[in-house]
Amino acid sequence: MVEAVRAMDLEAFKRIYASDVVSFDVQPPLQHVGAEAKLRNWTEAFTVLQAPLGYEVADLRVAVQGDVAFAHSLNRLSGTLHNGSRSGFWVRATVCFRKVDGDWLVVHDHVSVPLDIRTGRALLNLEPET
Repeated sequence: MVEAVRAMDLEAFKRIYASDVVSFDVQPPLQHVGAEAKLRNWTEAFTVLQAPLGYEVADLRVAVQGDVAFAHSLNRLSGTLHNGSRSGFWVRATVCFRKVDGDWLVVHDHVSVPLDIRTGRALLNLEPET
């Protein structure tokens, strides 16, 4: 599993996050503070799924004003679990950027899945509307 993590190049992810990034990710707890906490989530995804992973982005919208930008999209992470079964689901993502020393860094992200309010269960079978 460690080889799979190495193959996904976590160093590349490390370069896009501000050191004080605040992430509201699909994994607990409610918020992850700091780049290392965010990278632990990616490490978990890379160790649960076998390489190669799929990552699809749909309906991406970006707005920029000065040194601040935000983007939102529908994203699908997919792959094969170590037990051989396929897994994949769509999430909603919002990412906020700030330009720091000439580089655009992620300072906040929010990833979520829709919830069936009656059952309290995540709806992982939804697809983007075309």
